[in-house]
Amino acid sequence: MSLNFLDFEQPIAELEAKIDSLTAVSRQDEKLDINIDEEVHRLREKSVELTRKIFADLGAWQVAQLARHPQRPVHPGLCPPGV
Repeated sequence: MSLNFLDFEQPIAELEAKIDSLTAVSRQDEKLDINIDEEVHRLREKSVELTRKIFADLGAWQVAQLARHPQRPVHPGLCPPGV
């Protein structure tokens, strides 16, 4: 998971961090009686809904921020290296 979130993506980042920490806890101690999988599944669904909600209502500046994001995936054939 990328740690470079834009300001409007912070709620998503916080939710993803919570999911990661719960997943790590469940991997470390599988002997726990607590079923963390259900909570992780619920949080993942919430993350998808939140992502859809945020990205459905982006302003012009937010779209520009996404387009100029340094870790935005690009196809190597579209522009030569160093451009």
